[in-house]
Amino acid sequence: MTTIDTSLLYSSLQNQTREVKNNLDKDDFLKLLLTQLQNQDPTSPMDDTDFIAQMATFSSLEQMTNMNTTLESFVNSQNQNLLITYSQFVGQEVTYHKLANPDNEGGNTEVVEGKGVVKSIQFVNESVKFILEDGTILEPANISSINQLSEGNNLAEASRLIGKQ
Repeated sequence: MTTIDTSLLYSSLQNQTREVKNNLDKDDFLKLLLTQLQNQDPTSPMDDTDFIAQMATFSSLEQMTNMNTTLESFVNSQNQNLLITYSQFVGQEVTYHKLANPDNEGGNTEVVEGKGVVKSIQFVNESVKFILEDGTILEPANISSINQLSEGNNLAEASRLIGKQ
């Protein structure tokens, strides 16, 4: 004797809540395609060109998803490389130009020039911040030059050349 699973009845499925998504991903698209194929009229099946067009669309969607994942990975590695590159500024004296807040009622902005030694580098909201010893916070665009500090340890200076051509 055949038994019917009552959990599969339409009346029991109506009471279930479902998660509403704003975007369809490749899995949703594949489910739609399979549902369409399962429920097509056997006397009038889907046209071959329509099926091929839908498969091409699915393939294109999957490739774009893979490319997006790869680009996100690339951007993350670039951010790490930037931090490593900017770490060479630590201990260096820099000259900077920075816009100051308007002090007068005319709203004119003043450009402040200064020098300082970079104490640390921080990544804040996907941007690099240079922290000077006096507490000044700079962005890379504010730095106008890197100054040579007084003659220091030649061995330390020579060690910076390791790996360079």
